[in-house]
Amino acid sequence: MTSQGWFLILGFVAILLALTKPVGAWLFALYQGRRTPLHLVLGPVERGFYALAGIDPNQEQGWRRYALHMLLFNTALLAFTYAVLRLQGVLPGNPQGLAGLSPHLAFNTAISFTTNTNWQSYGGESTMSNLSQMLGLTIHNFLSAATGIALAFALFRGFARREVKAIGNFWADVTRITLYLLLPACIVCTLFLIGSGVPQTLAGVVNVTTLEGASQSILLGPVASQEAIKMLGTNGGGFFNANSAHPFENPTALTNLVQMLSIFVIGFGLTWTFGKAVGNTRQGWAILSAMVILFLAGVTVTYAQEAAGNPVLHQLGVASGNMEGKEVRFGIAASALFSVVTTAASCGAVNSMHDSFTALGGMIPLFNMQLSEVVIGGVGAGIYGFLLFAILAVFVAGLMVGRTPEYVGKKIESREVKLAVLAIAVLPLMILSLTALSSLMEQGLAGPLNKGPHGFSEILYAFTSAVANNGSAFAGLTANTPWYNGLLGVAMWAGRFFLIVPMLAIAGGLAAKKRTPESAGSFPTTGGLWVGLLVGIVLIVGGLTFLPGLALGPIADHLAMIRGQTF
Repeated sequence: MTSQGWFLILGFVAILLALTKPVGAWLFALYQGRRTPLHLVLGPVERGFYALAGIDPNQEQGWRRYALHMLLFNTALLAFTYAVLRLQGVLPGNPQGLAGLSPHLAFNTAISFTTNTNWQSYGGESTMSNLSQMLGLTIHNFLSAATGIALAFALFRGFARREVKAIGNFWADVTRITLYLLLPACIVCTLFLIGSGVPQTLAGVVNVTTLEGASQSILLGPVASQEAIKMLGTNGGGFFNANSAHPFENPTALTNLVQMLSIFVIGFGLTWTFGKAVGNTRQGWAILSAMVILFLAGVTVTYAQEAAGNPVLHQLGVASGNMEGKEVRFGIAASALFSVVTTAASCGAVNSMHDSFTALGGMIPLFNMQLSEVVIGGVGAGIYGFLLFAILAVFVAGLMVGRTPEYVGKKIESREVKLAVLAIAVLPLMILSLTALSSLMEQGLAGPLNKGPHGFSEILYAFTSAVANNGSAFAGLTANTPWYNGLLGVAMWAGRFFLIVPMLAIAGGLAAKKRTPESAGSFPTTGGLWVGLLVGIVLIVGGLTFLPGLALGPIADHLAMIRGQTF
């Protein structure tokens, strides 16, 4: 490890902390439905959408209606995208003449982008036409991200409101988030990327003559616009197969930093928005503190392992850090930081190949996803996932002091605890069962490139990434098969919506409750003790469930590595 590497890591966190309040304040304005400076230009567009769809943005919905509209909206988008991908070969905007996708790959991809996972069982530049990239995938990047933030707003209202049944209007939330947050931010980010050398064109291929005199075809397309929302919406699906390791997606160290900041900035801001919504911004800072502690712990382990390198190579006289699978223009520190950022935020973009990390260096991105998407989390999904753990934490605190648990003025009763446990249990149930099934069946065992514990890690990582709606991969797994495309599609859908519905039920129940003023007997939820309890609950409940799987995979892989054993 170097001082330059740590300067990058700590500087990255410092920039995000400086942006937390201004971004959170903008999000709070959207949460409340207040006017912003952009309403002067985009207000007529917003009203036009409502008029066209016959929606009254002031008519709020209870949690069941909010959930139903959200599910119908996403199901319709899923069907639309599936049709676009299947019909790609006969649709325009296809300069390379690419054929339509197979049924199982179209199914997997449509679910992947609907659920904000953006898992890719294909090489983007050799599989997707420009029209499919823009109409089928980029649209989802906006709308799946907007859905996640809207759901976070719904849960905030549950905590903030008193004795009401409504938690907002799904259509109004999604429209405002898209128009006043994601769209303008992406325009700025896209212009920056274009200025940095990222292509933005409808051309398909440019033929050039290399310095050696050979002919080469260079694939192009509307890359910058997809790259911007890919990061800001914590989507992660790359235009190219190499994702953010490709120089057309991520050409310089500066674009690399901006992309990492883009992944985290909305997640950081939402913690402040939550605190403001419940009337005490210290509540938001406490949650953010717990998130940052978990994040920095993960970065430290990953950076240390990658900087230490592989002892097998050291014995052969190659004394250096682990540069396998990493871009020279980024190096070990920026690659390790990016890997933890993208998995802490359920983004899935990569600027290095996680399959080539050391065993414990690769374990941290895997573990980040297994912590129920709460280290920072996806846009919206991170904060509402963390609040589910907060409900469990105050329940444990209540057991210790012998009082009915309370959080931000609301009594946490058996209904909320049961629903929180139900939502949190989705991850281990789906991840472990599907990993076990694929580790036993012939179709599943045909996927891993490697044998032994690393091959098991490839399978475990795939289902963890799918259920956690992350989308990154241990790229050694061959996933474009009916078996993996089908099971991973089911895993992605369950990981997204089987958690959301119980969460919205919690929001509806909390909104109907009276506010309980804090008393001398209330457990404080803003200080260091609360932050420590949150971190402990996340690690114990969210992490220890997966310890046996980690022992069979990356931990066994590490022990084999230090003994010099290879597979």
